Amino acid sequence: MIGESERAALLVLARSAVERVLGGLSPPPIEPPLTRFTEPRGAFVTIRRRATSRLRGCLGECPARRPLPECVRRVAVSAALRDPRFPAVTRDELPLIRFEISALTPPQPIQPRDVIVGTHGLILTTETGTGLLLPQVPVEQGWNREAFLDGLCWKAGVPAGSWRLPEVSLLAFEAEIWEETDDGRVASGSPEGSDLP
Repeated sequence: MIGESERAALLVLARSAVERVLGGLSPPPIEPPLTRFTEPRGAFVTIRRRATSRLRGCLGECPARRPLPECVRRVAVSAALRDPRFPAVTRDELPLIRFEISALTPPQPIQPRDVIVGTHGLILTTETGTGLLLPQVPVEQGWNREAFLDGLCWKAGVPAGSWRLPEVSLLAFEAEIWEETDDGRVASGSPEGSDLP
């Protein structure tokens, strides 16, 4: 588990990385207490509008390639500037958005019948594409297990029900999820939203 002070520091790191890059500077250094994280860990950074909780960007790395702080610093900038679904975040928008971090466990094979909505994030891989959905997505969308799996197929660009095919790979992971609040504190969980990260 990631401690409260470390969660707060990771949120500061994510926001600071975006602020500095938008200002033409290099991303911030990683300082204590975050230097204790040395093992590679995958993560996603989700950016939402403060007023509406609408999605403004979401990108990540999975499987893990670098220590968690380095991953968060990198994917925060990518979510803000390189999510192909949205225009890049501007400096003027920074006070109007909030950051959410999902730190992932290593993906493991899973059978569709064992998927638990609200606990598992999923990765589906076929010959033609890969789709990933975070654990909070089916909860936000009000999906049951089958709808979650079909939504994953949509994300992978394959027909609904493709998760039933024997040649399809299905992996599951869990996530620690926390976000900024309007008063500068750290909140666990995910806000309501109607968009797919």
